[in-house]
Order: sequence, then structure tokens, then C-alpha cells
Amino acid sequence: MEQLPNQFVKTPDGSIYLEVHGSPEGVPLIVLNGGPGFDHSYLKVSGAWLSLSATRPVVFYDQRGTGKSFPLKEGVSCTFVDQISDLEEIRSHLNLNQMDLLGHSWGGFLAMAYVARHPSFVRRLILVNSGAPKLQDNVFLFEDVYPEAVKRQKAEEFGMEMGDEEAIKAYITEYLSMLFVSNEKKDQFIAQADPKWYIHKVNQKLWSDAEKFDLTPELSKFAQQTLVISGRFDMNVATSVAYKIHKEIPNSTFKVFEQSGHMPFFEEEEAFVQTVDGFLSQD
Repeated sequence: MEQLPNQFVKTPDGSIYLEVHGSPEGVPLIVLNGGPGFDHSYLKVSGAWLSLSATRPVVFYDQRGTGKSFPLKEGVSCTFVDQISDLEEIRSHLNLNQMDLLGHSWGGFLAMAYVARHPSFVRRLILVNSGAPKLQDNVFLFEDVYPEAVKRQKAEEFGMEMGDEEAIKAYITEYLSMLFVSNEKKDQFIAQADPKWYIHKVNQKLWSDAEKFDLTPELSKFAQQTLVISGRFDMNVATSVAYKIHKEIPNSTFKVFEQSGHMPFFEEEEAFVQTVDGFLSQD
């Protein structure tokens, strides 16, 4: 994937790390990763973005407190409003009057919030296994389908809260093990996973703050062409959540990947690229 020189976008609290890949032509696709607390690295285990970048710029960034962006220090804010503001700083830095947004998981929740605040800058919206517009309405199936993995995961929670790196690694590995349909794909992904992709204190701060917001009333106002995607066997955000989002957004398109869990861009890469590229390329 061709990459322009790494960039840092200044915000009032620190610098956000930014990557721009692919063709300089076309409407840029800004990709918002999941979490909260993960950086964008996990997305790039998939080759889908390489394919999509052949005809448009594809932009990744590390959300505040994660990856190569500025770390959270004592007294530094990490709110949901900050996340929206950071994305607007990135848009302004890149001097974009129009962009396409793709949000995965938590990134879908953030993408919906950005569209609600800055609708004129977003041409098309893609929500991939997105969190519910009210986070308390998320439907998690982990305990129903993988009770033994959840038990092992909970056994690591105390160590993780204490900052034990081995506990964090074990916790994240258990979490990832429940996200895939294909055992082969699961093993491939976990083999490349790095626990440093995840910062627990960012997750804690941001999730508790974001729970104050309900974006549901905003969705009926969306005028952008919108594609809502779900993996049929997503344990992290059940397909019923995606379907409800689709029903709330006028004239949106709903697409289910039948052999995917939480990451259809990895499990059904070719079909995902065809779907997303077709959506973004249509007149």
C-alpha cells in the first residue's frame, strides 16, 4: 500500500498520528477504527484497504491516547466530544470539503456522531459492524455463545486493571478468539495481533463518557447515502443492531456478510472490497 509521508495533526491537547495511503485521485475514504482504546493497526491485518486505495486515498489515524498519537497524561481530556473534534481537525488539516467515512465497531458510533455535527463534509457513510447509536443498546452475545472463553477472560480482569502485560495479552487474545467464524482466519489474525494495540485506560474513560449520548434521534436526519454492514455471526455487535440502524437512516442500504463475525473486511475480504468499492463508486 503506497503511503505518503506520515503526518501529525495538531490539536489543543496534542498531536494525532495520521497515515494517507493510495491514489491521490478520488474522494478520500477516512477509516475510523474500533475500540475505544485500540489504534488503527488491527485494520491493516486485512488487505482490503490496499484494494480500496487503488482508486482513492485511504486515511487512517490513531485516536487520542493510542498508537503513535499523543498519550493520555494526567489532566488531559479524553471525551467523546474530543473524538469528534479530533476528526474535524483531521478533515481541516487535509483541507477536505468532501470525504467518505467508514467506521468499524466503535468507529461507527463515532462516524454517526461526526455526521450529526458536520453533515456537509460527508459524502457517503459506511458503518461496519457498528456500535449502537446508544451504547447501552449494544447486543453482546459472548456469554451466550462462548461462556468458557468469557470465564477465562474475566479471570484476567484484575491483572489487567493492575497493568499486568501478560494479563492484558491474555484478555485481548480471549476477546479476539470470539470475533471470527473461520478458525483459520482467527488463528491468522491472532498470530499478528499485538496487545500494545490496546490501551485500557482510554477504553474506560471514553466508554463511560460516550454512554451519556443517544444518537438515535439524529439518524433520521442523515441525507448521505449510507451503507450498513454486519457479519451474520458477530458476537460483539449482533446483526439486530445493524438492522435497527439501517431502519433509522433514510434510504440506507443493508448488507450482511454470511460467513463473517466482527471483521468482514478480513474474513470475506474480496466480497467486502467489491461491496464497498461498488458503493463508493456509484454515481
